[in-house]
Amino acid sequence: MAHLPAFVHTVSMRPMATLFLCLVVPGGCVQAPPPAWVTERQNAGTESTVIPVPKWQEIGRSVEGRPIRYRKVGSGHRCVLWIGGVHGNETEGVVATCELPSAFLAEKGLASRATLHLVEDMNPDGRFARTRGNSRGVDLNRDFPASNRRNGRGLSQPESRVVHDLVLKLQPDLVIVAHSWRDRCFINFDGPARRAAYIFHGHSRYPVVPSTNIAVTPGSMGSWCGWDMAIPILTLEWRRGTPPGLAWTETKEAILAVTRGE
Repeated sequence: MAHLPAFVHTVSMRPMATLFLCLVVPGGCVQAPPPAWVTERQNAGTESTVIPVPKWQEIGRSVEGRPIRYRKVGSGHRCVLWIGGVHGNETEGVVATCELPSAFLAEKGLASRATLHLVEDMNPDGRFARTRGNSRGVDLNRDFPASNRRNGRGLSQPESRVVHDLVLKLQPDLVIVAHSWRDRCFINFDGPARRAAYIFHGHSRYPVVPSTNIAVTPGSMGSWCGWDMAIPILTLEWRRGTPPGLAWTETKEAILAVTRGE
């Protein structure tokens, strides 16, 4: 068997179900075909309909030409956008990004009530090099056209422009962005996302930390999206170094709860 990167965590297994194998490599997430348990039960009778997980689509490219991949799951009116990574050295969310579409589809009725949009990773060059910034050394989470910018207009990098344009197109009801923080875990929020943050807390026990309680982040996605655009945005900060499988297990129910909009 080929040697896997150190940040790849063990995959989950379900009794009597097909093994869902998610291999994460520096180039992206490679999945086996959707397992049989990915179904949405219908109200009538005992019939069930298998809803396959859509394939990744390319919606842009990084500075070095790596694809920025996107997938859409579900058809409901509630619109949720998941960003699986921004800083290339924060890999705790790789399993969550792979597993979330199947978990979403496995919940009865959720795919007809909500639509989940996923960006696998907005910084594939940084992920490949294990660096915080992109291949030009730019912190993409300081490259948005937020009103608190200290210089420039932002959107200097192709990666941030892709995500910026997607947010404008979708006008989501909620954005969730995967990050990690040294020595602590919490759910951070910007804009009108307090309620969502406390729903997340109730299902994960992760402390709620508003952005006003941490260092100012001029030009961040949270500042632009949450405060300037008034779109609720959660920044999920796993503890740095948490095995990705454990990170997903700790927060799976919380992620699904805020996706439902309980």
